[in-house]
Amino acid sequence: MSFASLGLSAAILKAVEKQGYDTPSAIQAQAIPAVLEGKDVMAAAQTGTGKTAGFTLPLLELLSKGQRAKRGQVRALVLTPTRELAAQVAESVATYGANLPLKSAVVFGGVSINPQISTLRNGVDVLVATPGRLLDLCQQKVLSFSQLEVLILDEADRMLDMGFIRDIKKILAMLPKQRQNLMFSATFSDEIRELAKGLVNNPVEISVTPRNATANTVDQAVYAVEQSRKTSILSKLIKTNDWHQVLVFSRTKHGANRLAKNLEADGIKAVAIHGNKSQSARTKALADFKAGSAQVMVATDIAARGIDIDQLPFVVNFDLPNVPEDYVHRIGRTGRAGASGQAVSLVSSEEIKLLHDIERLIKRVIERKGIEGYEPAHTLPEPNMKHGGGHSPNHKKPNPNRRKHASEASNERSARPESRNRSRQNSRSDSNADSSGAAQKPQRRRNNNTTANSSSSASVDPYANARPKARS
Repeated sequence: MSFASLGLSAAILKAVEKQGYDTPSAIQAQAIPAVLEGKDVMAAAQTGTGKTAGFTLPLLELLSKGQRAKRGQVRALVLTPTRELAAQVAESVATYGANLPLKSAVVFGGVSINPQISTLRNGVDVLVATPGRLLDLCQQKVLSFSQLEVLILDEADRMLDMGFIRDIKKILAMLPKQRQNLMFSATFSDEIRELAKGLVNNPVEISVTPRNATANTVDQAVYAVEQSRKTSILSKLIKTNDWHQVLVFSRTKHGANRLAKNLEADGIKAVAIHGNKSQSARTKALADFKAGSAQVMVATDIAARGIDIDQLPFVVNFDLPNVPEDYVHRIGRTGRAGASGQAVSLVSSEEIKLLHDIERLIKRVIERKGIEGYEPAHTLPEPNMKHGGGHSPNHKKPNPNRRKHASEASNERSARPESRNRSRQNSRSDSNADSSGAAQKPQRRRNNNTTANSSSSASVDPYANARPKARS
C-alpha cells in the first residue's frame, strides 16, 4: 500500500514524499480513509506509530476542498495536553500543508499572548492549542468556532490524566454540534470511553497496538545498582558505549537538575527540562538535544510527553516510574517506526517492587545485566508472573487523581504568568507541564490533594497512641 492509494491529493503526496515516506504505517492506513469519508474516529495507538500524520494528512485534504477561514474563524481545532506536543503537531501541519493555501497557528501558554491574538483575528484553517491558553483566548473573544468543521483530541488519555476534563467540557460547549470528531489515545480506557460518549458519533474504532505492549524493536535491560552510585554508573555507560542522544528520566524536577549538573561536571554535555524551566529554556534545551550539541537530556515524565525525535536511540530510567504504565510511555520514545532502540533502567533495592509491577504489566521479565566494579549488595529477583496486569490480587488500581505527575503539574500551573492575576479557583493549568520541556502535565484540578492532605495531617496528634516511657 502507498500513500497515493489512500486518496490524498498530489500537493500532499509531494510533501509526504519530500519527508522520505512512501508507505503508510498501520494507523495511517486505517485512519486516513475513515477521516476522508467524514466519519468520526476513535484511534488507539502508542507513540511512534505515526498517528500525528494519521490525522494531519486527511485533515489537510478535507480542508483544502472547502472555503478558507474567515476573519476570526477556526475551521479545525486540534487540542493537545502539552506545549511541546502542540508545537510538534503544528510543525506537522505546516510540513504536510506546505503546498496548500491553508493557514495554521499554534497557541499555548508560557509565551506572550498578543502575537497569538493578532494571528487568530485574521482567521486560521487549523488551530493547534493547549486547553488553558485556548480558554484564555476565548475569554478575550478573539476567535469564533461557528465555522468549525473538525475537532481532534490528541493524546486524550493524557488530557484526562493531566486534569483537563473540565477545560475540555468548557471548550466542547462552545463548538457547533455538527462537526467531525477525531480522538487519538494510547488506549481505550474506561475513562476515555466515557469521554467519547459525549464527543464522537458512531465512530470507527481503530486499534493498532495492544494495551501496555512494548515495541519488539526496543532492547530492554535493567541494572541492579546502589542508589548512591546511579550517577557514576550512568556516566560510565554513556562513556563506555559512546552513547549519544540519551533521554534520561528522573522522577523529580530537582533530581533532573542535579543529574544534569553532575553529568556536566563529568564531561558529558547535558540539559534538563521540566515545568520549572521557562518556555524559552525548555525550547532551547530540546533544540540542543535534537541538534546533538547536548548529548543527554534529563526530563521528568511530564516534560518528556510530546518529544518526537527521529531515531532516538537510547532511553534510560534513572528512576523507575511510580505508575507501571508510564514505563511503556517512556521507552516508547525509542524504537519508533520500526527503528531499533535501547531502554536501560537503573534499579535500586527500594525499586524492586516497582520493577516487578512493570514486568507483570508488560508480561515479560526484563534482562538483568551488571557492570564490573559496580556490583550492588542486592540482586533483582524475577517477579511472580502469575498475577497478570502488573499488580497483585489485593492491589488497588491507583487513583489517577493522585498521580505524582498531577501534583507536579499542579505546582507548575501556579507559575503561569497569565494565571497570576486570576483567583486560584479559576486558574487553569495549560501545557506548562513538562512535555519534552513543553507544557506538560497540566493538572487535574481534582488531583490537587496537597492542601487537603496537609490540613488533615495537621489535625492529627502524632503522639495520641504513644505510651509513656517507663522510668528506670
